[in-house]
Amino acid sequence: MKIAAIVMDIEGTTSGIGFVQNVLYPYSLKHIGPFLREHREERDVARVLVRLSDSTGIPLHDLEGMIRQLQQWIRDDEKDPELKTLQGMIWEKAYKQGLFQAHVYPDVPEVLQHWQQEERNLYVFSYGSVKAQQLFFRYSDHGDMRLLFSGYFDSSMGPRHDLDTYSRIASSIALPAQRILFISDDRQELDAAAAAGMRTTWVIRPQDTSLDVERVRLKTSHPVVTSFEQVQVD
Repeated sequence: MKIAAIVMDIEGTTSGIGFVQNVLYPYSLKHIGPFLREHREERDVARVLVRLSDSTGIPLHDLEGMIRQLQQWIRDDEKDPELKTLQGMIWEKAYKQGLFQAHVYPDVPEVLQHWQQEERNLYVFSYGSVKAQQLFFRYSDHGDMRLLFSGYFDSSMGPRHDLDTYSRIASSIALPAQRILFISDDRQELDAAAAAGMRTTWVIRPQDTSLDVERVRLKTSHPVVTSFEQVQVD
């Protein structure tokens, strides 16, 4: 059955883990306090703070308490959706100021263009908010890549290690799961996607992990590659 859509992770898959961990996260940790103090009255930020208050029990007037909670979540790499929304807002300003560009592995853009020319729809599924994903590929070190993608999925689809999440993604794409290829560097994500009926490919970037590629190949049913150029679509 021909693959009609390809869904891919970002961190460790299309892009280096170091950029997210060493650039994006520290920047949001440093700036989330000043950002909220300056923009707390703006509509989009205020809505996030209301939801954050509801989910944490921190009173809406206790802005400093919310900031401390958000900072701790960043340190702990929590995937809270309100945190992800705020991080996207913070990163947008930095991207537009040219403070940094998102890292994309050099093998990725050409392969994505080839898949698009084959009329396969491309999607991103990441912990980051949809807005953060769009910013990432808009301000990449390979230029604006947004036109390569048909859509983006974030944590609102569900836990990344839950097969129901991938079933929901397939429903959103309006394709049988068997016609979708999911590419990631996370075995549990791949297992969940496969359980939902998707084809899978495990990307192991030697720069980002100490995993032994050949040893992994012997122990997993997922095809294993070290670059997008090695991905077998059909």
